[in-house]
Amino acid sequence: MKKVDVVIGLQWGDEGKGKIVDVLTPKYKVVARFQGGPNAGHTLEFDGKKMVLHTVPSGIFRENSINIIGNGVVVDPVILMDEIKKINAIGVPTAGKILLSKKAHLILPTHRILDAAQEAAKGGAKIGSTLKGIGPAYTDKVSRSGLRAGDVLRPDFSQKYAALKQKHVALLKQLGYPFSVEEQEREWLQSIEQLRGELTIIDSEYEVNELLKQGSILAEGAQGSMLDVDFGSYPFVTSSSTVCAGACTGLGVAPSSIGEVIGIFKAYCTRVGSGPFPTELHDEVGAQLSRQGNEFGSTTGRARRCGWLDLVALRYSIMVSGATQLFMMKADVMDNFDAIRVCVAYRINGAATDRYPYEVDTPIEPVYEEFRGWKKPVSGCRTEKDLPQELLDYVKFIELQTGVPVKFISVGPDRSETVLR
Repeated sequence: MKKVDVVIGLQWGDEGKGKIVDVLTPKYKVVARFQGGPNAGHTLEFDGKKMVLHTVPSGIFRENSINIIGNGVVVDPVILMDEIKKINAIGVPTAGKILLSKKAHLILPTHRILDAAQEAAKGGAKIGSTLKGIGPAYTDKVSRSGLRAGDVLRPDFSQKYAALKQKHVALLKQLGYPFSVEEQEREWLQSIEQLRGELTIIDSEYEVNELLKQGSILAEGAQGSMLDVDFGSYPFVTSSSTVCAGACTGLGVAPSSIGEVIGIFKAYCTRVGSGPFPTELHDEVGAQLSRQGNEFGSTTGRARRCGWLDLVALRYSIMVSGATQLFMMKADVMDNFDAIRVCVAYRINGAATDRYPYEVDTPIEPVYEEFRGWKKPVSGCRTEKDLPQELLDYVKFIELQTGVPVKFISVGPDRSETVLR
């Protein structure tokens, strides 16, 4: 039976979803992004090449693939068209391979300025926005005043754009934020013309469901479950539904069509920007994880905060999305540790709990279990029997704690550096 298999991040983003989608795509003709925008940064490495994708689905590098940007995505035309240009520049054709939903909302230049203005107004309470205009674009979507990709095909597009821009200008004046939009607007309007001429803009919910009759589809999420607007560490979250349910609303598919839910997590934890992070390490161990994992945001370039694996948060994410299998990333980053710790519970106000709390600003003390490190490089491993026993013990513990099998272990950034169990 044809199904929509969903790839989601189970932590605070940056788990390695792009690599996994790239590895899995030979099994799928269709890859579809269902939420988020250019705040995503999916890094793929193969054949000595490295590419970071912000909007284009990660199946683009596979021959004859169809890549759909779904209605749940917010699209910056400048970033999208620049990304397509870079993909073409390394010899990968995109013509006919990228389909854009008419119902995907557009990010305007003034959305980006509003993002910066609103973040500046928060002062010390800022949430760590990527300043890509994501939040303001989703705000316009839910307030029913947004501009959508299908609008670029309408004869009154210019008037609709001018009306929304004027609304933003009035808001910026209220905030007292100095701005100039002319240069950004010129580039944006040029990209709109390119988008009209070079992309196929579709009724995606019909297209997705027709394609589903022909074969299974891989749905690609962005950010991570702990950044979900409903279930994440609110208010330090993104503006969309990053959990599995977001695939239904972001593509127009029925819940009954969901097949495998593939949850991606790192062998440790990272977070970019503000917000709670119970297992964060402020010592040399955290610095070592950062160095060895090259932990810098692929979209923002900001240093990622690093810490031990948090099983309280991981179990919570698995529960909310119904993950059916787990893929563990960056096992190789932990090659040189004598001991590895894993958070199995929280202590809040002196009481232990295995539940992720509503009050995310509450002081949380992690309760750890400790494991022996494997102290040997694993990047050359290609089968389970090649892996050190200490790593297998670590994986087995995670499986016992979560109740979900770890099917895949990544031992390096390249698509070939993988162990399927």
